[in-house]
Amino acid sequence: MSSEKITEATTTTAPATDAPALVKKIGRTTCIVRIHFGKTSKETMGDKIRRMMKNEIRKM
Repeated sequence: MSSEKITEATTTTAPATDAPALVKKIGRTTCIVRIHFGKTSKETMGDKIRRMMKNEIRKM
């Protein structure tokens, strides 16, 4: 793992209480990631991650 500094980002939206969460501590920062899929969605988790990564690459 590199020694790059990771900064904390905050959001103002309230997470769903029944959504599964992944909690990861990086230094003094705690990241909480909640995942939500609509009941009518046809997109798999892999599809969603690929789409998010492509969107991030386009921003570079």
